[in-house]
Amino acid sequence: MKVIDVMTGTPFYCSPDTNLGSAAELLWNQNCGILPIVDNQKVIGVVTDRDMFIALGTRNRLPADIAVGQVSSGTVHLCYTDDDIHTALETMAREKVRRLPVVNRKGMLQGILSMDDIILRAEMRKPGVVADLFYDDVLRTLKKIYSPDTPLATQPRAASA
Repeated sequence: MKVIDVMTGTPFYCSPDTNLGSAAELLWNQNCGILPIVDNQKVIGVVTDRDMFIALGTRNRLPADIAVGQVSSGTVHLCYTDDDIHTALETMAREKVRRLPVVNRKGMLQGILSMDDIILRAEMRKPGVVADLFYDDVLRTLKKIYSPDTPLATQPRAASA
């Protein structure tokens, strides 16, 4: 199964100069949580609803006075339309992201791949079922996404006598 078979096409996007007020309106009206940032027809970053909320909560400025380009990390993790879905899952797990912009081989935005899209295409693994994507593939990826980066502290134990 290829990414193009699972992704949501025709995504909404913004430019680095889009202000946070306009970006928030796009997210609200389109019921999404991520906007790819496109410049010269290439994806150069992403901004999430969380990025925007943190930016607004930590600056004493109006949303119209902050550009998306000032908020995004500048790092973009993406996948290609012709990637195998498992390759995209590996990227999501490694980078701890639930959504990836999808581009063609020229870097032009084609869609968004979200864990929601993937979950809806997965099948239960049971005898006789042949599928390209199973629930356990999705669960394994989600566990990696949500696992802490640092080891969990162990509970202190009393020394034995």
